[in-house]
Amino acid sequence: MTEDQEGKSEKAFRNFGKKVDNFMGELDEATANLQKEFQQKFEELKVSAEKLKKEAESNERWREVEESLKKAGEELSRAFKAAFSKRP
Repeated sequence: MTEDQEGKSEKAFRNFGKKVDNFMGELDEATANLQKEFQQKFEELKVSAEKLKKEAESNERWREVEESLKKAGEELSRAFKAAFSKRP
């Protein structure tokens, strides 16, 4: 190989190395961005899960309240019937 050919090869490898370095930098940056996006989505999911949990608890409480009110209404109805019904 001549000195001129070695210089061309060295230049080609140097350019290739720079491109690989740039690619690795871009890859690291993309990885960091994806990690941030993943973290944001994960936080959003946690918030949504807490909301759903609270809504489910709230719905369960309202069902209990509704059942208690129905029972109270039935008791009140029986009390009125007993108080105002004609006794034979």
